[in-house]
Amino acid sequence: MIAQLQGRLVEKNPTEVVIDCGGVGYQVNISLHTFSLIPNSENIKLYTHLQIKEDAHTLYGFVEKSEREIFRMLISVSGIGAGIARTMLSSIEPKQIINAIASGDVGIIQSIKGIGNKTAQRVILDLKEKVVKLYNIDEVFAVQNNRNRDEALSALEVLGFVRKASEKVVDKIVKEDPEATAETIIKKALKSL
Repeated sequence: MIAQLQGRLVEKNPTEVVIDCGGVGYQVNISLHTFSLIPNSENIKLYTHLQIKEDAHTLYGFVEKSEREIFRMLISVSGIGAGIARTMLSSIEPKQIINAIASGDVGIIQSIKGIGNKTAQRVILDLKEKVVKLYNIDEVFAVQNNRNRDEALSALEVLGFVRKASEKVVDKIVKEDPEATAETIIKKALKSL
């Protein structure tokens, strides 16, 4: 099993890179998240996952070990292949995937191209316990505040605020007051934005 590659970056595009390791060029499939983290230096190191099928040996590479672990968890779910897992990691941040699974948010996972309602539910059903244990997430906190947080963010977006800026403010409010209702979060956020 090839666990990591370290070498000279020969080619780089949003879906794959070629790394020269001692004269051998390895073609490695990557997510957009990894693409955004690859430094512009000549030498790079990627953590890899080797998938062996009858007709192909395919390498998937990740700048962060944590992204590789999430990828491996996702492909362990029936109906999620390496291609869909890579699309998931390209569509939303790995941290958002973890939070969506922990909080049981089918909507976020279903918003990813190629993922239907049943597949999103299966991902949550199969991985929720593992994710909550592995990342030490307080399950009750994640579920309870997710709805209020999302409602507040939607309302702020309707009011014309940029989502990225709103998320930072709302997350800070939710962290300080886990019991806050959507209305309270919106009122506090409007004072800060």
